[in-house]
Amino acid sequence: MGPLPSELAYIPFVSVENMMRLVHHFGIEAVLAEMTDAVEADYRRWEQFEKTPRLASHSRDGVIELMPTSDAEAFSFKYVNGHPSNAAKGYQTVAAFGLLARVDTGYPLMLTEMTLLTALRTAATSAMVARYLAPAGAKVMAMIGNGAQAEFQALAMKAVVGIAAVRLFDIDPKASEKVARNLRDSGLHVTICANSQEAIEGAQIITTCTADKAYATILTDNMVGAGIHINAIGGDCPGKTELHKDILRRAETFVEFEPQTRIEGEIQQMDADYSVTEFWRVLKGEAPGRRDARQITLFDSVGFATEDFSALRYVYSKLQGTDFFQNIDILADPDDPRDLFGMLQRAA
Repeated sequence: MGPLPSELAYIPFVSVENMMRLVHHFGIEAVLAEMTDAVEADYRRWEQFEKTPRLASHSRDGVIELMPTSDAEAFSFKYVNGHPSNAAKGYQTVAAFGLLARVDTGYPLMLTEMTLLTALRTAATSAMVARYLAPAGAKVMAMIGNGAQAEFQALAMKAVVGIAAVRLFDIDPKASEKVARNLRDSGLHVTICANSQEAIEGAQIITTCTADKAYATILTDNMVGAGIHINAIGGDCPGKTELHKDILRRAETFVEFEPQTRIEGEIQQMDADYSVTEFWRVLKGEAPGRRDARQITLFDSVGFATEDFSALRYVYSKLQGTDFFQNIDILADPDDPRDLFGMLQRAA
């Protein structure tokens, strides 16, 4: 994992504009499918990563987090916020940037926006899990919560799992209209529904993606029939849930990194002895995934640093031979590494 052809004093920076150019160049569904494979490949070598619950600074209005991880070759971190009230101010509820670095020298390899990239990697992770846990032949997804993540989730499920229809519900009808408009030429059959109950009719996959920092009940136990896969991905933090706890009692629950999910996920409602399965164990053949057609499976996703690591390395691999970045000067590079002061003096 060497640097791109440039002076070591410079590193590639992928701006929002260049991230959009990169995605359009390769095609959004192709990017989602390839990123899904990249996330899965890293999950299959789970033991090689340093893992810790993210460092979170909580306030009345939201949360700001740092998400670091490393393997023997590379290190990454993401800075990300979650502020549900931002939408009313005209801001994103989630905004992020991230860095990829070499372990052997500590030198950064790439700095990039991660607001768009987080949406892509979250959708890729959902699709990765669904292709192992969703019922065979799933064609219909219900999307409850139609904010900034919704279109990415729908397209990832189309590209990776093969869904053909998405049923939408949001308490703000304009949000559902936005998703329907954005997916108009996607090849998906899109239906806007009047409530959650209508949205889940005929769905084999239910994705909940709400942002309110509160104990909410987006789904109740009586709404969830046999054989459903639930993809609970709404912005997570202590004191924020989407599902009634009776659903968790019936479901087989899969998580990313249990110590983090216990703090932030749906399972924060449950007793400490509530059993969950870290999803990497399914990929490694150490635990079963979906066992039968009537089983209810739940992916209690809160997002984890290895997924950001996978996304960062994926983007870095796509930069070779392109102009989807600009070199930025953020590393001091004196002629003599010991003479930092001399470099400063000569600049005068």
